[in-house]
Amino acid sequence: MKSYKQKTGPFSERPYFELNDIEITCSQELRSLGLFPTDPSPIRIERFIEKRFKISPVYEDLPEGVLGYSRFGPKGVEAIVVSRALGEDESRAAERRVTTTLAHETGHGLLHAHLFILGAPKRGLFGGEVTEPKILCRNESTLGAATGKKYDGRWWEFQANQAIGALLLPRQLVERAVELLLVSDGGFGLGRSLPTGDREKAAALVAEVFDVNPAVARIRLQELYPVDRGQLTL
Repeated sequence: MKSYKQKTGPFSERPYFELNDIEITCSQELRSLGLFPTDPSPIRIERFIEKRFKISPVYEDLPEGVLGYSRFGPKGVEAIVVSRALGEDESRAAERRVTTTLAHETGHGLLHAHLFILGAPKRGLFGGEVTEPKILCRNESTLGAATGKKYDGRWWEFQANQAIGALLLPRQLVERAVELLLVSDGGFGLGRSLPTGDREKAAALVAEVFDVNPAVARIRLQELYPVDRGQLTL
């Protein structure tokens, strides 16, 4: 991981991660706690939070448009909070969105806790004064960077979004789940790609196997098998 000093923004430095750095970090963390499945299956993200950070997620009434937040202290993550309204929605889509929100907050915990240990942000992450050492995740910021909407400069949210896929849909397990849909890229036969015509079938399969919403599955498949760059090799 590289870090760059910053004169603007809430933090005095900005960590830089390649997607592969985040992939490796998340897989190593899951394996270290015995929570990396042997076969494609849902990741127990709440259990990971309990074992890794020694806390249990809590649900609180949050302002409209806020899905959750992470609070930090001198030793790292002190709390992960999710919107009570989201938690009380018993639909399958909402339950999966809770999982995604927990993974997003976990991403902050794994990638950004050291920024708070170094010192409180210079200003609030959404403007204004700093009142608590926490990252407040709004609906539009939590989902925007992951769904391809215009990047708004909140690199900490973009990185946490990348951790969603790395945590809930590990590359190795996704590859196994969609193996029958992959085709050779040619050449020496070392690379495989996901045909455009099979992407929706693959997204539905990944969503069911890993118990995530289809939109999350599509985003992850685009990360692993981009359409706009030909066919990405693994």
